[in-house]
Amino acid sequence: MSFQSKSSYDYDELIDCAMGRLFGQGNAKLPLPPLLMFDRIIHISDEGGLYGKGALIAELDIKPGQWFFDCHFVDDPVMPGCLGLDAFWQLLGFYVGWTGAPGIGRAIGVGMVKFSGQVLPQNRKVVYRLHIKRIINYNIVLGTADGTMEVDDKIIYEVKDIKIGVFQK
Repeated sequence: MSFQSKSSYDYDELIDCAMGRLFGQGNAKLPLPPLLMFDRIIHISDEGGLYGKGALIAELDIKPGQWFFDCHFVDDPVMPGCLGLDAFWQLLGFYVGWTGAPGIGRAIGVGMVKFSGQVLPQNRKVVYRLHIKRIINYNIVLGTADGTMEVDDKIIYEVKDIKIGVFQK
């Protein structure tokens, strides 16, 4: 069965991606839970976004019992900032796989990260917004984007020039 692009993906389809069933074996995969940092992609397009080159919006439902609250930190639970940052790499890798680029994505950098808030057990929803800046698909595949992470409608993370590379085994 070959990949058919869509404009949104539910949780089961994200798990299919993690298992190598969405884009095909040897191509882009997401991590399995608990490291999968979003529950659904509600919008993905190769048009729009701040740069007119594509956009992706994903959501994570916050539940007080999520694994990271139990260990980060005892008596002061907060979602680790690195998990929010990793979500941007996961999403950009998904986007590049969605464009049809063959190979496996790897995080290769970020130009700037700004934290201005935190995710706590009493929060309800995280929304990631990714604005594609550039996809290079020649001898190598590179993706670059900017993004924001909101918790309960307030922007708390900003990233600039997040980058992934796609490599073939």
